[in-house]
Amino acid sequence: MTFRTISVLGATGSIGDSALDVIAQHPDRFSVVALTAHRQWEKLAQLCVRHRPGVAALSDPDAAHALERALAGQGLPTRVLAGEAGVIEAAALAGADTVVAAIVGAAGLKPTLAAATAGKRILLANKEALVIGGAAFMAEVAAGEATLLPIDSEHNAIFQCLPAGYGRDPAAAGVRRILLTASGGPFRTRPLAELAAVTPEQACAHPNWVMGRKISVDSATMMNKGLEIIEAHWLFGVARERIEVVVHPESVIHSLVEYVDGSVLAQLGQPDMRTPIAQALAFPDRVATGVSALELVRHGALTFAAPDHDRFPCLALAYAALGAGGTAPAVLNAANEVAVAAFLAGRIRFTDIAPACAEALARLPAVPVRTLDDALAADGEARALARAWLKLPMAA
Repeated sequence: MTFRTISVLGATGSIGDSALDVIAQHPDRFSVVALTAHRQWEKLAQLCVRHRPGVAALSDPDAAHALERALAGQGLPTRVLAGEAGVIEAAALAGADTVVAAIVGAAGLKPTLAAATAGKRILLANKEALVIGGAAFMAEVAAGEATLLPIDSEHNAIFQCLPAGYGRDPAAAGVRRILLTASGGPFRTRPLAELAAVTPEQACAHPNWVMGRKISVDSATMMNKGLEIIEAHWLFGVARERIEVVVHPESVIHSLVEYVDGSVLAQLGQPDMRTPIAQALAFPDRVATGVSALELVRHGALTFAAPDHDRFPCLALAYAALGAGGTAPAVLNAANEVAVAAFLAGRIRFTDIAPACAEALARLPAVPVRTLDDALAADGEARALARAWLKLPMAA
């Protein structure tokens, strides 16, 4: 048994909640040494009282100052860091051997990159690091001799279905296809004519999973599955045409791997993020999570369907971005982040999200990504274009 010291990036989000729950159940195996968040200093203060990390960081400097005052009043020895630089320092902290990378969106790229450069054991929930960074990020993982363990439920399921020592070489392992399952979200059967009027609250009401608001909307548009296709390509070295999506409303099978001999391996479990997080935290061991047992008899039939591309146009956009390569995935992700934030703020309709992403891809041709700065420049251009097309304030 290896004792792990852990930095949790994005500690106040839903992934952070699940990770800290698992960690707290096993004080003999895991210890929290750093926690980060964006601006939720009150919640982070509560987490610091419970987990007593040596370091806490908030990317919002005002929130960091508020946290520092609150912790001083509690008499806690936690050192508070501020701004993006503070979060990056927490990600590369010498006292942490493991980093849970759970910052939502492009904001998680630089801290996750810092963890890779520092050679950490990275539990990756921030899919944007791979969507935006792609080959450059994977090269940094290799150069830093970091370990990458996926904790998205789908990619963790694939990881569990691949042979030990899989080296991103599907042909050598006899892998024919990867099948990513998708629940279909809250609007899987809703009439298409009604989608323009759906509210943020309806879009965030996922039928199976408890998630943050941004990823919940991505599930409703199926952009999350599109980003997962891109992420799977980089994580597992599988070509775009060998990554398929199947709609599975019950969310019992989390993904599958098909082999050339006709075997198909699947990972099953309750729709609870504590399972994939615990698998990666303890790997190669297994630990209890408090997740209830999967009772297949109670579930009864499991159903599958092909995705409806008229209902979920974001899926085709993701395949197109991966095919275009270069900066295209970064452009897609950036436009989507702007559009989703605008929808959640009540500024645009749900059905405006996909067209905004399509417009960004059409107007910003893909160029090669030689460094991460190239991808970040494309990210900035796409955000500005999406805001202009959606008629949003440029500072929104």
